[in-house]
Amino acid sequence: MTADVRIEGSVAEGFEPVRAAFVRNFETRGDRGAAVAVYRDGHKVVDLWAGTRDIDGTEPWRRGTAQVVRSATKGVAAAVPLLLHQRGDLDLDAPVAAYWPEFKAHGKERLLVRHVLNHRSGLPLLDRPLTPDEALDPLRGPAAVAAQAPVWEPGTDHGYHALTYGWLLDGLVRRVTGRGTGEWIAAELARPLGLDLWLGLPAAEEAAARAGRVGRLDDPEPPAGGLRMRPKRSVTAAYDDPGSVTRRAFGAITPFPDQNDPAYRAAALPATNGIATADALARFYAALTGEVDGVRLFDPATTAVARTEESAGPDRVLVVGTRFGLGYMLHGGAAPLLSPGSFGHPGRGGALGFADPESGIAFGYVTNGFRGTVTADPRAQALIRAVRAALSGRG
Repeated sequence: MTADVRIEGSVAEGFEPVRAAFVRNFETRGDRGAAVAVYRDGHKVVDLWAGTRDIDGTEPWRRGTAQVVRSATKGVAAAVPLLLHQRGDLDLDAPVAAYWPEFKAHGKERLLVRHVLNHRSGLPLLDRPLTPDEALDPLRGPAAVAAQAPVWEPGTDHGYHALTYGWLLDGLVRRVTGRGTGEWIAAELARPLGLDLWLGLPAAEEAAARAGRVGRLDDPEPPAGGLRMRPKRSVTAAYDDPGSVTRRAFGAITPFPDQNDPAYRAAALPATNGIATADALARFYAALTGEVDGVRLFDPATTAVARTEESAGPDRVLVVGTRFGLGYMLHGGAAPLLSPGSFGHPGRGGALGFADPESGIAFGYVTNGFRGTVTADPRAQALIRAVRAALSGRG
C-alpha cells in the first residue's frame, strides 16, 4: 500500500509515534488490513485501523472489524484456569488427573496443572494427528491428548504446545466447570468487559461476519514447511524434517482447516481460533492488570503468577530460546514485548496482545496479512517500538 493509505481512528497526545509506525506498516511492511489499540491505566490512548477487511477484497476495514488471531488466542484462554485458581476452584500444583481421571494414561499421573500452562507437559504432538473434522469436535482433541504418551518426562523440559495446548486446557476446564473454554470466555470475560472477542463464533455473529463483521485471512495453510523464525540452520532443519518434534507439533491437525471456513470459526480451539478486534485484545489485557470501566480480572497475586518465569531456554519445539510464565509468553529474544515485565501472547504471522504492568500499557494488534513467523512479527515490533518511544517522550 502506498503513502496515500487512509488511517482511521485516533491517538491521544504523545502517542503520535504509534500512528506513524502504523502508516509505515502499510507503506513498507506489506500490511493490507490491520488495527492497533493501546490502553494506558485502563483508558484507550490508541485506536487505529486501515486497509481492507479481506486480504483478497476491496471493502474497507471498519471500526469493529475482527479477525482470527491464531495463537494470540492462547493468552485469552490462559485467563480461564488462572481465574479458576484465583477463585479457589483449581489448584495449579495438583495433578491434572485429579480433575480429569482419564488423563492418567501412559504414566501421566503426576503431570501437574501448571505443566499445561508452562509448556512443560511433554505433550506437544499426537502420534496420530487429527483430521480437520475430528479437530472441530469439542471432545476429540481432549480425548486424544488424554490418551497420548509424553514425548519427554513432564516437568523436566519445555517446548511450545502449538495445538495440543488448547485441548489440554479445554479438557481441564470442562472437568472443573462443566463448560467449554469458549463458553466460559463468553460469559466471564467478553460479556463483563464488552469485548468483541469469541472462541467459537456464534451463529448470529457468523451471519454478521458474512456481512463484513469478520475479515478473511490470507495463507490458510498449516504452519509447517517454510515457517521460519530466524535464519538458523537448526531452526530450518527442524521445520523441514517431517519427523521432528517441531513439525509434528504443528501438524497435530493434518491438514489444517481453512481458517475462513464458517465451521472452523464456529468451533472452539483455545490454542488457535479465537476471533477478536484489536481493541478487544488490548482491553482484555488492560483488565488483567488494572480496572477497566469498573472491571478487573486478575488480582495482583494472579498477575504475579501469570508473569513469573516458569520455563526458559532452548525450546524443544520452537528450537530457539523462549520464556513462559503460566499461560503467557514473557519478554525475551524470541518474543520481544515492551519491557522485561511484559506478558502476553503472539499469534503466528502477526496478531499480538500483551500487558506491561509497570507502564500501565495494554496492547492489541490484529491483521489479515499473515507472515511466516511464529513470534516477533516486524509489523507488531514496529508498533511496540513506537509505544516505547511515546512513553519516553521521544516522539
